[in-house]
Order: sequence, then C-alpha cells, then structure tokens
Amino acid sequence: MGKGAKGINLTFIFILVLVLVLVWASTNSGSSGSYTKGQFIADMEAGLVVDVEIHPNVQVPTGMLRITLRDGDQRNLYVSDVVEMQEVVTSYRIDPIVKDVPQENWFITELLPLLMLLVVVVFMFSMMNAQNAGNSGGGKMMNFGKSRARLTTGGEVTLKDVAGLCEEKEDLEEIIDFLKDPAKYTKVGARIPKGVLLEGAPGTGKTLLAKAIAGEANVPFFSISGSDFVEMFVGVGASRVRDLFAEAKKNAPCIIFIDEIDAVARRRGTGMGGGHDEREQTLNQMLVEMDGFGTNEGIIVMAATNRVDILDPAILRPGRFDRKISVSPPDVKGREEILNVHAKNKPLAEDVDLKQVAQTTAGFTGADLENLLNESAIQAAKENRAYIRQEDIKKSFIKVGIGAEKKSRIISEKEKRITAYHEAGHAILFHILPEVGPIYTVSIIPTGLGAAGYTMPLPEKDEMFNTKGRMLQDIMVSLGGRIAEEIIFDDVTTGASSDIKKATKVARAMVTRYGFSENIGVINYDEEDNEVFIGRDLAHTRSHSEAVASEIDMEIKTIVDDCYKKAKKIILDHEKVLHACAELLLEKEKIGREEFEALFE
Repeated sequence: MGKGAKGINLTFIFILVLVLVLVWASTNSGSSGSYTKGQFIADMEAGLVVDVEIHPNVQVPTGMLRITLRDGDQRNLYVSDVVEMQEVVTSYRIDPIVKDVPQENWFITELLPLLMLLVVVVFMFSMMNAQNAGNSGGGKMMNFGKSRARLTTGGEVTLKDVAGLCEEKEDLEEIIDFLKDPAKYTKVGARIPKGVLLEGAPGTGKTLLAKAIAGEANVPFFSISGSDFVEMFVGVGASRVRDLFAEAKKNAPCIIFIDEIDAVARRRGTGMGGGHDEREQTLNQMLVEMDGFGTNEGIIVMAATNRVDILDPAILRPGRFDRKISVSPPDVKGREEILNVHAKNKPLAEDVDLKQVAQTTAGFTGADLENLLNESAIQAAKENRAYIRQEDIKKSFIKVGIGAEKKSRIISEKEKRITAYHEAGHAILFHILPEVGPIYTVSIIPTGLGAAGYTMPLPEKDEMFNTKGRMLQDIMVSLGGRIAEEIIFDDVTTGASSDIKKATKVARAMVTRYGFSENIGVINYDEEDNEVFIGRDLAHTRSHSEAVASEIDMEIKTIVDDCYKKAKKIILDHEKVLHACAELLLEKEKIGREEFEALFE
C-alpha cells in the first residue's frame, strides 16, 4: 500500500471516530445510574433530598427527575408520569423546578446524516484520485482492468553483468541499436522486430537478459508477469492487455517484457473452459495487439518462457515473435565466466580454482552456479571465516547436487556394509566404462534426499549429443549397485529402486524416442510430449497398437537384461577392487578420485 492510500485511510478513521464521539456525547449527556422510585421516596422521607428538577420528554407525560442530594450527589429517575411525581414532590414540601419540553435534537436528526454522507463521498473521491495517480504502478482497489506493468527507464543490471551468453547478447544488442538509431536500418528496408521470445531451461538467465536490456536501452521498459493478466473476473485480462499497449503507444519507442508468458499464452482449445475461457480471451486480445489492424510502431514485445512447447502457434509466428532466442545452459567457458561474475563480491582463498569448479559443474545453469557460490559463502561464514576455500565449494557442490549429508544418522553395520558394496559397484563401472566417468566422490554418508550413499561422477567435457553407446553405459552404471549386492550378499535390497527406474526410463527413451532399437526401427512412439493438458489427457488415444506396445516392452527388457549381463561381468572381473573399495569406504566413509583410482593399481 502506498503512502497516499495510508493517508486516506488514517483521515477516514479520524473522521469516523470524531463522528462517533459526537454522537455518544449528544446521546449520553448527564449522569446515569440505577435509582428507583422507592429509593427516591425513602430519601425524601429521610430529608436527604435538597432539590428536584423535572425534565418532561417530548412524549408527554413521560420524563426524568434530576435529584440533588444533601451530600451533593445527583440522581436521575425516569418516570412514566411527571405530573403525578410533581404532586408527590410537593407533598414533601419541596418546590420542584419544571423545565420546558425539549425540542428534537437537530444534530442527530439533521446534521449527523448529512455529515455521514459527506464523509462517505469525500472518502470515495479520495480513493478514486489515488487510483488514477497510481495506475502506472499497479492497480489499486476496484481498478481491475488497468495494466499492472512496471515502467522503468534504466536499471543496475547491464549486458556487462551477463556472462556465458555471447550469441544471445549479440542478438539483443541489435535490438538496442535499432531503437537508438532506427534510420540506419530503415534506409535499407529493414523493419524493427515486433517480438523477441527468450526460451530455455529454468535458471539459464532469460529474465536477467531482460533486466540487462532494460538497463542498456534508453527507452521506457514495461515489465509484467504473465500471471498478472489473468483474474477470476471474465474480461479483466483482455482489458489489461489493451491498457498495457495503450500506455506503450504513448511512450513509443519502448519495450514490453512479459515474464513466464506461458501462463497466458497456452495453446487454445486444450482446456476444459471452451472458447469463453478467461485465458483464451486474454490471449486473443494479445494476438490482436501484437499484430492486428492496429499499428504498434516502435513497440518491441519481449517474452520469456521455459515451456515453448505449450504456447499457441498463433503467437509464435513471424510478425508477432519474429525472433526466437534459445538460452541454453552454459558450456565450460561460460560457466567459468559466470562464476567470475558471481565471485566479484566474495573473498576467495588462494586455493580456489574457478576453472576446475567450472569443469566439475557440467549441466549447471547460471542460477545453479550462483547458488553454489552462495552456499559456499554460507559455509565459510558458519565456520567464522572471512574468505571462501575450495573445500567450501566442494561441500556445497555435494549439498546442491546430492543433498546435505546426514552424518548424525545412526546406521547399523549391516546397512553400512550393503551401502559400501552398492556404491563400489557403481564406482567400478564409472571408472571402467569410457563414456561415463571418471569418479569425483564416493560416499556412504546418508544424504537429505533419502539416499544411503552416493557416487558422483566428474564429466570432463560437455557433450551436445548423447550416443547410443553412452546411453547403454548409463544403464549399466545404474544397475551396478544392484549387481554388487547380488554378488556379495546373494540377496538384493530396495536401495536400487531409483537406479532401476532411471535405467528403465533411459531404455524406453532409446526405443520409443531415439530409434536406437533395431527390432522396432527408426519410428517415434513417444507420447509424453502430448500429455500436457488435461483436455488432451482425457481424450488421449495411443498412436500404436497393443502388439507394438508389447514389442516395445519386450525390447526395453532386452536392452536392460543385456546391460545387466555386461555390467555383471565387468564387476566380477574386478571383484578384488570391489572388496577393497567397500573396505575403504567402511573405514573412511568418503573417498575421492585419487584414492579410488589407486585401488586399480
């Protein structure tokens, strides 16, 4: 709530309290108390009554007697017949004072209603003025149809603060240059792009890029979330879209940024609301505003989403979003640049090697790397140090990737031994198989994610593509823990459930999505992408026959069984290393790459 709204509320409360006090004062004047006719007669007989005033009411003959006693106290006695009480008082040789019949209270009957009406009118006008003054900052009460976009003309974040996204920054710098010098482009027949869609996985820096554009461009920048358009009231979203573009036209050239646009631009006709769904009305209005009969010259619409697959095709076409920029997770060089950006304000010890950290964090996004260094700083502060060591980063890497270690958890020796052999089975396959290793850490310390231990590999390079051989080796590694349990204990546990789930998922993707099965052929039977909306799920039909489904299941089983046999042979060939690794884990609970590789020598 803004300062203006707070001032209005305080003024209204003050006026309301003042009116209530005046009403109370006008209706509760004089003293009150429980005083009966019997007490009054008794006081007169005892000679305690000094003076009596008779106040007739408008409703004659009712009234009130104000009685003054000898000790100075006053009593009020309400009677139904003041004439009768006057005779009683006179009989006790007291000469009462009879007041005139009071007139109606003009304040209560005439002034108070007018005053209350005036207060309500003043309050309503004040609220409306506050709404009109604060439209650009986000709607106030009863102002549903106004845009909630925030208008900025600059910011603290610039493109220099964005690391690891070289090509993406180049694409956006063109747009900034177009806004600064449009004549350079228009003289060769180029038109300004109407829309730019930033797509990519969560945490890759889409919103950060938009903030950097706001900081770099010397033009008005409207930012709003997709969810701000949709309300429970029908038609509000479309009204907000109209208002947003109307404001943008007044400030052209400008940029409109819609974060998480998938909240409002989902594919039409896939929900249960039909054509009158509020979200669809909002999307229709957005389609018209971006490229309809109206002219929106000088307005660039930027949007960010990590679910481009569910967006409506109409909004993705050129003329609405002319340029689609894919913001991918950074490579090893990009990760090092991002780490250097986030390490600017963090004191690092001499042993910190950010290049090595970048190599060990394959698959991390910019948000993951920022979180990694933040957790490292928290770890250093917990140990009362004013700088971050490499060991802090290693601990945080495990905490972020696997989960916090639960060293205080009590585990039986039997479970420790099973876990040691389980993790040793994974580690051997990581080391032997060329596509999946090498090992970074092997531990039998329970983690916060429910695992009894973990084996963390260290990818030495980023891979753009996954090969059939790599996926088969991933399945073999996943089955290594179960195989080690079977070899050593002649029994198996439930600890390999997640490994089996992972192996099955990889095998199914090989058969149904990537065409890696010779028996099934190069045909896509994967249907997971189609089950996004409840409407599609209810009307879901399988694109292949039951016979093909059975064949797919058999092929998945064949792949997993074949990997199981190959992995079991490798572990049996290195059974001595299996025992040695398990014993070392039982002794130290956690070993690194050098200690593990020394077992093979």
